[in-house]
Amino acid sequence: MNDATFLVLFLAMTAIMAVIPFLFRRIGVPSVIALLVVGMLVGDTGIGIGLIPRLARFVSFLSPADAAGNAMAAAATASAFTGFIDMLGSLGLMFLMALAGMEADFKLIKSCKRPVLALSILTFLIPAIGGFLVYRHYLPDAFPGQILYASLFASHSVGIVFPVMRELKLSQTRFGASVLIATVITDVLSIIMLAVAVQMFRQEMGIQHNVINGSLSLLDSNAQLFGRHFLAVFVGIVFVYLGLTVTTVHRFGKWIVRRMNMSEDLMITLMLMIILVAALVGELFGINFIVGSFIAGLGLSRVVRQQDMLLFKRFESIGYGFLIPFLFVSIGMKSDFRVFAQAGSFSKVLLTVIVLIGTKIGSGFLAMRMTGFKERAGLAAGLMTVPQLSATLTAAAIGKGLGILDPQFFNAIIILSVVTTLPVPSLVRAVIYGSRTITAASDLGDDFTEPGVTQDIDLM
Repeated sequence: MNDATFLVLFLAMTAIMAVIPFLFRRIGVPSVIALLVVGMLVGDTGIGIGLIPRLARFVSFLSPADAAGNAMAAAATASAFTGFIDMLGSLGLMFLMALAGMEADFKLIKSCKRPVLALSILTFLIPAIGGFLVYRHYLPDAFPGQILYASLFASHSVGIVFPVMRELKLSQTRFGASVLIATVITDVLSIIMLAVAVQMFRQEMGIQHNVINGSLSLLDSNAQLFGRHFLAVFVGIVFVYLGLTVTTVHRFGKWIVRRMNMSEDLMITLMLMIILVAALVGELFGINFIVGSFIAGLGLSRVVRQQDMLLFKRFESIGYGFLIPFLFVSIGMKSDFRVFAQAGSFSKVLLTVIVLIGTKIGSGFLAMRMTGFKERAGLAAGLMTVPQLSATLTAAAIGKGLGILDPQFFNAIIILSVVTTLPVPSLVRAVIYGSRTITAASDLGDDFTEPGVTQDIDLM
């Protein structure tokens, strides 16, 4: 793929990413949903137009190999550009998690310990039990698969929760902080459960080396590493990593601000490097870069706030203005609606969707009601835990690649990600706003505000 071909493809993609969300927003559809729809339309999803392959063939005259009629070269161009979009999406997810951590207000975190604890426990345990029983119903002897499916049900999607909170101006409220922090905690717990499922499967199968291709984790090099003590050691590694990362990143960030007289541009570059290093170190110990990016952002939160909020705005502009939209487009491109037609999978898909939605909404509602929130906040929190995106899809892909997860259940997870992601932002908006006209955060009620918070609410 030469420069001219790349330029045409990238221009077409960015134009669609600008126009369709703009049109959707005019009718009240959240930008997250619009970008997912863009990905579904341009990708090879079974309902899309396959824009990238079509454009690759159309601009083949720009490349000598393609101009000669080499269809394989055009397909390679489309594949390379799709891979580029995926990489931008991964960087967008990292930026999104870091920004979520930076926006975390420690005063709010201290004030919402009870709802965070209740949400974390209930929205992890109840869906996990549901996922375990669903898999057990069809494959009663596949214990590692049951544990893996439980971890998929237990995980949340910060990639949906935080953008929706930000769009509804709720990230700086007690409700928003409770849901966001609980989401990260459940993701950490689901990662631990995933590691346990993989380790159990390795020991059952006697697999020794190179289990996960492309993995950076030192724990993936040997199936018998730590033996029966793997779970305890891994949990210890996770907690040590979390504590050291927050402390180290915070101190290093303060040192940069105090000791080094540098431009804002250079400071942003250094802080971005800190986030990438924290994510990479987490990957080395089997901790997903999603968690590492959030923890690094959390460590930088007070540094950014004490220094200058303009620094945070610059980070935000880079993320939401360029990288983060590609995250949702890449997720939409990975959807595959053709799995609906596969024989024998309908009942598994139906039961998976019903049990996950029921357990997520029920556990979220119960947790918020137990901690003093009203019914509307409980329903909104339950809905926010429903979407299953990148972390769930990644874990499912790992399970399928190793042979832990049955292919039909993998298809069920793909459909689940589509069914649970598309309607939720609009449903949360409807639950929180209802039919009322909102002009300020105080109009939403005590559950969605914190004393002293008076930011305006933008309905559109």
